Amino acid sequence: MTLPIIAYGSPVLKKKAVEISKDYPKLNELIDNMFETMYNASGVGLAAPQIGLSIRLFVVDAKPFAEDDSLSDAEIKELESFKRVFINPKITEESGIEWDFNEGCLSIPDVHEDIFRKPEIKIEYLDENFEPQTQVLSGLPARVVQHEYDHIEGILFTDHISSLKKRLIKSKLNHISKGKIDVGYKMKYPLAKKIR
Repeated sequence: MTLPIIAYGSPVLKKKAVEISKDYPKLNELIDNMFETMYNASGVGLAAPQIGLSIRLFVVDAKPFAEDDSLSDAEIKELESFKRVFINPKITEESGIEWDFNEGCLSIPDVHEDIFRKPEIKIEYLDENFEPQTQVLSGLPARVVQHEYDHIEGILFTDHISSLKKRLIKSKLNHISKGKIDVGYKMKYPLAKKIR
């Protein structure tokens, strides 16, 4: 089932999410719905707060990034197979020289900014079967995970940009909160009366 994505300005997007246990109600169904919602919106990641649930869960599928011609065969192969469920994740290390990449977000449609992040991370998490996992990620997989991890910490990618850039996109962000935007997927706007 495709769920409405929560738009910029909603309080749930600024809250630090809470951990869940194995008996979280209808968890498998929720994960399936999150993937379906993400694919429907042509996204590569979706965190639970973006569908209104303040829990430490996000899903990623970096396959769309594999279509970049400038990547090596090894990078393409890695991105094509990088589909994961992260439950109660914890980034334990971030390393390397920060690099910038143009990021966007399904909750903040039509806004893209260059964001600096460390190129390598170590993350511990539970998979969809509640099996503990530890992974070292680099490049685009690390970038996608850092972006989604921010969501469960109550941080948006726009929180990483300068105050000048924030002022430049302020009216755009206000329009998003009010639903004065046309997107190809269902959204729930904090200052609008209905889901569109």
